Amino acid sequence: MMSLHVATGAVEHGGADGGASLPDHALWIDLNDPTAEEAARVEKKTGIRIPSRAALSEVESSSRLRRNRDGLSLSTPMVTFDRSDFSLKPLGFLLTADHLVTVRFHEMRAFAAVRKRVDDGDGDGTTSTRMFLLVVEELVDNLADLLEEMSGDLDSLSTRIFDFDSGARPGARKGDTTAPKRRDLALRRLLRSVGRHGKSLAKVRASLLGLARIIAFTKGECQQLLGEDELPRFDTLAGDIASIDEFETRLSETVQFLLDATLGLINIEQNNAFRVLTVVSVVGVPPTLVASMYGMNFKHMPELDWAYGYPYGLALIAISAVVPLFYFKAKGWL
Repeated sequence: MMSLHVATGAVEHGGADGGASLPDHALWIDLNDPTAEEAARVEKKTGIRIPSRAALSEVESSSRLRRNRDGLSLSTPMVTFDRSDFSLKPLGFLLTADHLVTVRFHEMRAFAAVRKRVDDGDGDGTTSTRMFLLVVEELVDNLADLLEEMSGDLDSLSTRIFDFDSGARPGARKGDTTAPKRRDLALRRLLRSVGRHGKSLAKVRASLLGLARIIAFTKGECQQLLGEDELPRFDTLAGDIASIDEFETRLSETVQFLLDATLGLINIEQNNAFRVLTVVSVVGVPPTLVASMYGMNFKHMPELDWAYGYPYGLALIAISAVVPLFYFKAKGWL
């Protein structure tokens, strides 16, 4: 269900029941998946046109970063922060001298944290631009925390990949990598896990890029609205996003490295299978040669008249098969 929260100087909150009033001095209005009626009510009270989800999802820079008659219209894709349903959804900021309206379509703990800070009397939320900075700062912090969680996950995944054959060591506990079928399933799981982390990092990167563009655009367009203490906060945010982006780049390189390592393990498994098939086919050649030789229909074949000719032929076939096996074993090919 849609939720609407209003932050004011007195820190009042409205609900989504349709009967909640919007005070004239509302500073921040947070719309979570608003209906047409709720958007119209906010438009009537603030004079700010609320964009649709389709409008916020447009990818052109001119659509995401616009200066309107009364203020700025900003949008960016933002990750859901839900690891079970990790996806990108649009997030919009409508910033004027008197109001900040945020439009989103999923729950984000950053917004709950900002509301708590305002409820606790945080003095930063006294102007629309300061409220905007509070929200963006919380989003950046959440993205940094998310990347730290992913870094820990990648460390665990790296251990799983490079200790993949540990169950085959003498005295080690047998795991999912002992039987060929289990090894195949384990490699599939590793490959899927690496792929999921790669997709997640790409979505985080899209969110960081969108926030970086919003920060630069807002700072350039709102010079007349910013106080002396607000300009440094924009610079700090830009620096934080740049450092987080570098961290994300390193994690992406780690994912690529783990992907290469996983594919290398899969190639090793394939080579092992082909090696076994090769050995089997080579071992089968000498016995086939012996059997085909005694299958010839010549009149003079002394072995056919021997009392132990048949056992002799079987023994010759067995020896021709065993000798190559011992040879391959001595060479370490088997």
